[in-house]
Amino acid sequence: MSRVNDFVVRFANVNGTGSASANYLFAKSVFRMGVPVSAKNIFPSNIQGLPTWYEVRVSEKGYLGRKEGIDLMVSVNPQSFKKDIASIKSGGYFLYDSTKPLHDEFLREDIHFIGVPLMDICNREFTDPRQKQLFKNIVYVGAIARLLNIDTSVIEGLFAEQFQGKEKLIAPNVKALHLGSDYVKDHFTYPLEFHVEARDLVGDAIMIDGNSAAGLGAVYGGASVVSWYPITPSTSLVSAFEDYAKKLRKDPLTGKNNYSIVQAEDELAAIGMAIGANWNGARSFTATSGPGVSLMSEFLGLAYYSELPVVLVDVQRSGPSTGMPTRTQQSDFISAAYASHGDTKHVLLIPSTPTECFDMMADAFDYAEQLQTPVIMMSDLDLGMNDHMTTPFKWDDNRKYNRGKVLTADQLESLPSWGRYRDVDGDGIPYRTIPATHPTKGSYFTRGSSHDENAAYSEDSPTYVRIMDRLLRKLETAKKMIPAPQFYQEGKNSDTAIVFYGTSMHAAEEAIDILKNEGAPIDAMRLKSFPFCDEVGQFIEQYDNVFVIEQNRDAQMRSLLINELEINPKKLVKVLNYDGTPITADFILKNIHQHLFQPIN
Repeated sequence: MSRVNDFVVRFANVNGTGSASANYLFAKSVFRMGVPVSAKNIFPSNIQGLPTWYEVRVSEKGYLGRKEGIDLMVSVNPQSFKKDIASIKSGGYFLYDSTKPLHDEFLREDIHFIGVPLMDICNREFTDPRQKQLFKNIVYVGAIARLLNIDTSVIEGLFAEQFQGKEKLIAPNVKALHLGSDYVKDHFTYPLEFHVEARDLVGDAIMIDGNSAAGLGAVYGGASVVSWYPITPSTSLVSAFEDYAKKLRKDPLTGKNNYSIVQAEDELAAIGMAIGANWNGARSFTATSGPGVSLMSEFLGLAYYSELPVVLVDVQRSGPSTGMPTRTQQSDFISAAYASHGDTKHVLLIPSTPTECFDMMADAFDYAEQLQTPVIMMSDLDLGMNDHMTTPFKWDDNRKYNRGKVLTADQLESLPSWGRYRDVDGDGIPYRTIPATHPTKGSYFTRGSSHDENAAYSEDSPTYVRIMDRLLRKLETAKKMIPAPQFYQEGKNSDTAIVFYGTSMHAAEEAIDILKNEGAPIDAMRLKSFPFCDEVGQFIEQYDNVFVIEQNRDAQMRSLLINELEINPKKLVKVLNYDGTPITADFILKNIHQHLFQPIN
């Protein structure tokens, strides 16, 4: 049966062979034909030599999460043949380099084999050894373009964009593309029963990764200083910030940079520099992953207690320790929410799309300055490093940065007295000053030790309790300011609900649709921030069973819900994926069905 715009292609390559750009070329060509597509790059943490996979889902219905089962496997890595062939759905296809014959141990009777002599073609048509390797990737793109009915002129247009200024590279790439396409034309029946047909389903959507979106959001959000220490998968966020800042942050008169990027000696120094820059009036941030959050915890506690704004982006990866540094997880929520020793609690923002990475990153600087506290954006490797189809970014050029309660020299002059940690408005947020605002007024000692309302050192117990209680009032104010959860229905339509957050959104939304089509509708809520607003607890209390969808082993969000909202743990059912790959709707549905429809003994 013909299946149009509904299939999964997986590429199996060797890390370091230039295959990722060729595979992305395939994904982007489908997108240019107006069909929704999502891509996942699954790569090892070494530089080169180990197996790597690139998975592309094509979905007429616009489902952007991973889907279990491979329809077409394009494998040019003999190291992973056995695993690759085993992952193909019955009736699926295995495209391989047939320059050498395929060993009998890899044969399956329930799948189709498509042999294309990739290396033989490249050895015959190209002379440069590096070109032979690189163009092998383009040859198989041409082959699957013919098999899947993809217009090669779309790919040629992408070549023209990619090699703008390097036009001499276009012709050999086009040649390699057609070598693969022509080989399929001469040797196989095409297109396959699943294939691509042009549509107009993507509208004005763009494809971009979350780290690039966050880097641009930081520029628009007013960041002028970034201090960082390289760590996968956050490094490309700072690189993106630098690239955008070079274009957008130069003084038009002098040509000098209006930004500063400092590579620190470690993560603790990086967060310390960012806090110091914010203390001195700049908007500053840093980016890291789980191991970095662990090292930054001491300074995060200082910023929380001394009430200094700072923005941190945690692009989460698999832990603990080094873990799997190039695999995705949502495993830092407890460590980030309560980072530092003592009673500490931080504001977390939880994006699900690159557009939300852009928006939340820009907003984070306003929240941090308004609340005078660290704000941590909780991205992950899947969102940060993979290209996602997303809505275009929007920015109001009339928008003004909200710097919160910062006293000017005139305000200080008119005040009879001022105390750095006084709560005069009842919202838990005191007024602050920036160094050198006034020649004689507004100075105070910034300390991490216990202090009173005037910033004077104090170990008086009632004073300490007052300050700590006020910090909690500040978080109550934060709940009304930070993004509210998203609800997928009006009112209560079911006795069962699901709660999810971050990149679990794509699989969860697909699971919601499938359950609805099965006649078992389920209510849903997507969390966008922490601490939780009142609506979160009110939603959960309505239901008998609430499935909490997470990508970690220990149900960290469920633990936060229980701890913060005092919800009965029996009500919250764990659905946990922690194998390092993005969660799928199939996985979610399997867990929900097992819990709701268990056989009666």
